[in-house]
Amino acid sequence: MTAFPAPATRARGPEAAQALAAELSKLVSLPATWLTLGGTLVVNLILAMAFTIAGLHGSTGTKSATDIGLASISYAQAGFVILGVLAACSEYTGGQIRTTLIAMPRRALQLTAKHLTLAIVVLPAAAITAASGVALAAGVLGDTATPVTSGDVAAALSGVTAYLALTTLISASVGALVRQTLAAVVIVLGYFFIAGPLLRDHTPAAKYLPDSAGFAMWFPVADNASAVTPAQGALLLVAWTTALIVVVMLLYRRRDT
Repeated sequence: MTAFPAPATRARGPEAAQALAAELSKLVSLPATWLTLGGTLVVNLILAMAFTIAGLHGSTGTKSATDIGLASISYAQAGFVILGVLAACSEYTGGQIRTTLIAMPRRALQLTAKHLTLAIVVLPAAAITAASGVALAAGVLGDTATPVTSGDVAAALSGVTAYLALTTLISASVGALVRQTLAAVVIVLGYFFIAGPLLRDHTPAAKYLPDSAGFAMWFPVADNASAVTPAQGALLLVAWTTALIVVVMLLYRRRDT
């Protein structure tokens, strides 16, 4: 006799697809999503142009279009932080999260779908943002740019794209923990722009923290044998992101809303 899967098991696939579709619909219909991504792209291009002009005048210490074009990412990442927090906190405004949980009572599935949806939207946006700065720098510098191989450019762009996507997921996790947009933005930006750099300058172990590990993914330090490599940085940042999502999921299942 042929054994058939239990109804609950058969339902998991469609349920997961429905959860993903619902979260994707909410994210793409949120005006703040496109305003944040569009604003981030514009700001990144403005900053990339400023760095490129500085490079033309020899003020950057390098003529590499890749290095100059990606220098703005350190600042443009703020837009991805804000997007992650908004994606997590928007439903807590007006109690919309209650409606979501009525439609999707399995909280682990709902939270997983939200993070997966965010990654789907952010990955191409991050790739476009990173590539736009490099393309602008290469176009302006022209023949004066330091020659680089296509492999090095691809590796740098891949590292930046992954870094921005993981940073967005970390921000979303913090937003889900705090559930207050302004507070979550202050916490994450405070870490990446204030606490992280201070720790990096004074604590050797800070190279294993998310910001330093992520930075190594696209701007490795070649002359330091003890520095984190791009591959190690990627593993560390993935580990930090995964650990934070797991913590959020455990707490999320215990909360009333």
